[in-house]
Amino acid sequence: MTANCILERVAQTKSTNDDLLARWRAGELIDPVARIARNQTAGKGRAGRTWLAKPEDSICFSLAFPFQRSPAELSGLSLLVGLAVISGIAQACNLDEAALHSLGLRLKWPNDLLLNNAKLGGILIEGGQTKANDPTWMVIGIGINLRNADSFEMDLGNQAKQKVGSLDQMIPPTSSLPDMDFIWLKLIESLERYLTEFDQHGFASYQHQWEHWDAYSGQGVYITGANKDPLKGVAKGVDQHGALLLQQDNQTIAIHAGDVSLRVQS
Repeated sequence: MTANCILERVAQTKSTNDDLLARWRAGELIDPVARIARNQTAGKGRAGRTWLAKPEDSICFSLAFPFQRSPAELSGLSLLVGLAVISGIAQACNLDEAALHSLGLRLKWPNDLLLNNAKLGGILIEGGQTKANDPTWMVIGIGINLRNADSFEMDLGNQAKQKVGSLDQMIPPTSSLPDMDFIWLKLIESLERYLTEFDQHGFASYQHQWEHWDAYSGQGVYITGANKDPLKGVAKGVDQHGALLLQQDNQTIAIHAGDVSLRVQS
């Protein structure tokens, strides 16, 4: 399988997400577009945070993709993208998914990739629908640390430092990390396949697959943000819409993705 979308490579830009969002707002998007930059000078994370990446040591790209579903019917999309990225990594690195799981690759709800609890990558999804019955264009931004994890600094918005992982830490000593373009193409192929299936069937059929990769399943966690008091409980996977299930005493509540932060209870 080869990528079916338009592929764009640029040396530098502020943000590939912003580039594609500007085209969507101007009504210029017709076919899916994937745009990769060797260097993003103003890469974005969730909630206005900065995504810091280093040329050659990270891969940063965005994919603009049209859905026939309305924005309200796209719940669970960020979780689905996480599964697509894992599949793409497996194909690019010639490792099966079971091997990646045994090496400590996990997904953190709702949009991070972790490697043995260190941040390997992140997902940022923006976009929407300009008017009813039009396609819903979502711009999916992905950043993954490729190598030299120790040199990365993550600006989390509160000046805290988070342990960082990189893709080369999963590569056997007898092998080497594939070329960045090859990794990108395998990720795009996987994303196209998963996103097309998601548009047809939604997230429900991927619920248990995502739970297999859940970094915090069964652990005590707390959730902050969204201008609400912190919530504490035990993570119990996700529901068919991708909402986090949080067990509190004798009740289980569903937390929907938004401007919230999930952490393990210390």
